[in-house]
Amino acid sequence: MKALVAVKRVVDANVKVRVKPDNSGVDLTNVKMSINPFCEIAVEEAVRLKEKGTVSEIVVVSVGPKEAQEQIRSAMALGADRGILVETTDEIGALEVAKILKGVVEAEKPELILLGKQAIDDDSNQVGQMLGALLGAGQGTFASEVKVDGGKVQVTREVDGGLQTVELTLPAIITTDLRLNEPRYAALPNIMKARKKPLDTKSPADYGVTAGTKLKTVKVEAPAERKAGVQVKSVDELVEKLKNEAKVI
Repeated sequence: MKALVAVKRVVDANVKVRVKPDNSGVDLTNVKMSINPFCEIAVEEAVRLKEKGTVSEIVVVSVGPKEAQEQIRSAMALGADRGILVETTDEIGALEVAKILKGVVEAEKPELILLGKQAIDDDSNQVGQMLGALLGAGQGTFASEVKVDGGKVQVTREVDGGLQTVELTLPAIITTDLRLNEPRYAALPNIMKARKKPLDTKSPADYGVTAGTKLKTVKVEAPAERKAGVQVKSVDELVEKLKNEAKVI
């Protein structure tokens, strides 16, 4: 069984994001970039399935600039076998990414397609669902447990009311949530081996897609700084402050 895992290059989760002085976007100068944490969980799940003998090959794909090769190599160091970079310097929207991934899926014909449920830069949570619609394939989103059995896969997913288990016929799309697993650290020998694993470079045009987005960023602002809390001596004083100062009641 072949597994295809999509990963995205984002600002490292431990970095404090800075907004450009003109509020046109995020300042990426000398900023550490990493695999989107949810995508890293998807890679880990594919590797675990490979270790169980369920998956025979893991292909990692990323859509973005040339520098995204770093994140693909990182996924290879975790256990992926080869990578595909769909290189573009243009800003690209979720629907265009989904269309590119559809082309990759049709070319690679994987039985299992894994994605992070969302990216921490735009939090759109759209690509997995769009890809499922474009392919007409079953999808299990927000997965906290995955069990593959023959031509079926059971996905336990986190919903507002608790947990829901769905059974999908392969090929299927799964988007991963935080509680699915804890990604491993790449060992130095595996990092060295990853440099020699095959990585193909494609363009959106190879899959019949024009890079771009229908969305326009009007303004980016940093969150307002939180004010220091205050101590109160009584319930009456707390109620008074909540009513007259915070104006929440």
